[in-house]
Amino acid sequence: MADVKSTSIIYGDPRTQLAAERTLLAWVRTGLALMGFGFVVARFGLFLRELATMHGPDGAAPVAHLPPPQQFGLSLWTGVTLIVLGVAVNLLAAAQHWKTVQQLNRNEPIRFRPLSLGVALAVALGIVGLVIAAYLTVGLTPKA
Repeated sequence: MADVKSTSIIYGDPRTQLAAERTLLAWVRTGLALMGFGFVVARFGLFLRELATMHGPDGAAPVAHLPPPQQFGLSLWTGVTLIVLGVAVNLLAAAQHWKTVQQLNRNEPIRFRPLSLGVALAVALGIVGLVIAAYLTVGLTPKA
């Protein structure tokens, strides 16, 4: 009786392929969350403008003077940045997954670099967080 293992193509442990798939799905989930949060942040400035039209200062009559419709402040650009970051995370995750699957199919070892997608995303989100914190701090200080 012939040995089945000698005639069939042996790919690595299927758990490794499934782990790569789970990692891809986690990154896709992260990218979608970034895009959703970016949309909320971008629309927050519009919400504040609409709120200002309904209530004037100290609950007085509505304020008639508003900035031009194109001027949404920093919230628009922060939101757009988060959306673009989410798209970039999804694209980079797909490319990294493709590369990992190709390496697994060739039975090559997977090497990890010190600067990974996770580290880059953490730094980028830290910078966006500092921008949002500065925006909120400057926006909350009373003007003389």
